[in-house]
Amino acid sequence: MSATRMGEATEADPRRWWVLVIIALAQLMVVLDATIVNIALPSAQHALHMSDANRQWVITAYTLAFGGLLLLGGRIADLAGRKRTFLIGLIGFALASGLGGAANGSGMLFGARALQGVFAAVLAPSALSLLTTTFTDPRERGKAFGIYGALAGSGAAIGFIVGGLLTEYLSWRWCLYVNIPIAAVAVLGGIALLHDRPERGDARLDVPGVLLGCGGLVALVYGFSEAQPRGWTDPFVLALFAVAVVLLAVFVWWQARAPDPLLPLHIIRERNRAGCFLTMALAVIGMFGMFLFMTYYLQVILGYSPVRAGLAFLPLTVAIIVGATQISARLLNHVPPRVLMVPGMLLSAAAMVILTRMTVNSGYTGEILPPLLMMGLGMGLTFMPVFATATAGVAPRDAGVTSATVNTSQQVGGSIGTALLNTIATSSATAFVAAHLTDPSRRNLVIREGIVRGYTVALWWAAAVFLLAAVVAGTMVTARAPKHGTPAQTPVPESVR
Repeated sequence: MSATRMGEATEADPRRWWVLVIIALAQLMVVLDATIVNIALPSAQHALHMSDANRQWVITAYTLAFGGLLLLGGRIADLAGRKRTFLIGLIGFALASGLGGAANGSGMLFGARALQGVFAAVLAPSALSLLTTTFTDPRERGKAFGIYGALAGSGAAIGFIVGGLLTEYLSWRWCLYVNIPIAAVAVLGGIALLHDRPERGDARLDVPGVLLGCGGLVALVYGFSEAQPRGWTDPFVLALFAVAVVLLAVFVWWQARAPDPLLPLHIIRERNRAGCFLTMALAVIGMFGMFLFMTYYLQVILGYSPVRAGLAFLPLTVAIIVGATQISARLLNHVPPRVLMVPGMLLSAAAMVILTRMTVNSGYTGEILPPLLMMGLGMGLTFMPVFATATAGVAPRDAGVTSATVNTSQQVGGSIGTALLNTIATSSATAFVAAHLTDPSRRNLVIREGIVRGYTVALWWAAAVFLLAAVVAGTMVTARAPKHGTPAQTPVPESVR
């Protein structure tokens, strides 16, 4: 397909910005659901009589299914049609949310969360690939990906805000029910506005690749989630990591030989795309760790209510939106992506360094708010060019699986960040308390100081991860932004249309 024909196709659809609204709704629903239940978890645990050991499955069931099945969801979108899988994902996600909201026991809630993850794995790649194939003009593509990147970066923070409001003023169940009206609007809009067809009707699903790739990702994500309560040297955790390494190694070997691979290796061999995948994973490691620590810091140390803690993240959310839509989206067509990504990661690293100065008595306005704003701008500068660059130049037949790989980077990064940084924080806090608890009358204060000490040590590690992300983006992402008036995607040969 020529550049001219691509531009005409885009101009011929005056409803493409309404398509963006529908895609944005779906993306927001999927991203915020990873965190919206966090603040509601104590209430749900009390209502359903969950044990402390089992409560993690409210989170883990979702992340396991979502992260493990993303590659399959992306390839299904390519083979069955992005519109069809988008609508199926929306409807299934809404039904699973309703089931979870009506749960009368912990098992029912865990199962519903797993179903949410399954349908999210179908929905998320479809949404991003629809965006990729809908917006091809460079300027419009920048705006569209700016909005998408803002939602991807701020969705987790929005989840804390919405979760706090719903839990405090309605019920923890509404943290799940809220997805139903959002999905209903997106389904109606998708039926009316989306147009798509399968790219390769003769291709077959790579079943061995599904078993190997999805099995390896499930073992990897599960390993990181279990490393938190069990410890990194626990035999079960080590076994999960070993299984993940073996399955993923065999998966790569098979993908080089499969007639219709689940993940064509040329997608991850391309230097700029690989750099974007790695930058995304590293950025999310630091971001999810920070979200975890700040949520507990605000509520446990500073005594904020769920609503107040959620609203404390609002400036960060606004900063991400500004960074993605008003800075990155305007500059991406004029500068190489790494010119945005590197400063974004350096700004995020600086924010973490500033946060390491927090104490049990830190004030929000003077000591917490400035680094949150810096972090938000850094993420906004990074996420938008990552999404746009990772999906540029991809043949339509591979748009779904490429989008799934970007989402997989997010999910695996989030799992690593939550487990790794939480382990560092816990061990540092334990060591601090053991060394300083000499006066029983100061026990509560020392414990609080120890918790904060653990957070600050982990935040130093998060800063190091962001610096590594800056190095990766600066050395691997070498592509320049497309010149004004040229297509953002490389022309697709007629043979693969």
